[in-house]
Amino acid sequence: MKVPTGCMFTHIIRGKGRKITYQNAGVDCGFVGALNSGFCNWRIDFAYADTNNRTYRTSRGKTHRECKIGPMRNNSPQTLPHYGKACAHLYVNGVRRVTQCHHITK
Repeated sequence: MKVPTGCMFTHIIRGKGRKITYQNAGVDCGFVGALNSGFCNWRIDFAYADTNNRTYRTSRGKTHRECKIGPMRNNSPQTLPHYGKACAHLYVNGVRRVTQCHHITK
């Protein structure tokens, strides 16, 4: 499943190496996408995997019962124990709708 037409799922990471100073993920909708009823019962999780693609940490977001056109979540700064990847997942009604990942390298 994808986000509605006119919407994009964004995942932003700032930092250097394994140190993440800022992380945010959310949905941006414009034009036709802004006319939909929004995302109901949504949450955003952040997951971290090593270079062997084994997930070693997940920061599960709160499930929001209200409907929102532009759901968004920030995560705390942190230093990861491994290189690999950091992903953001959008869940709607308990079903993962979209994922975006960044590779974390030296």
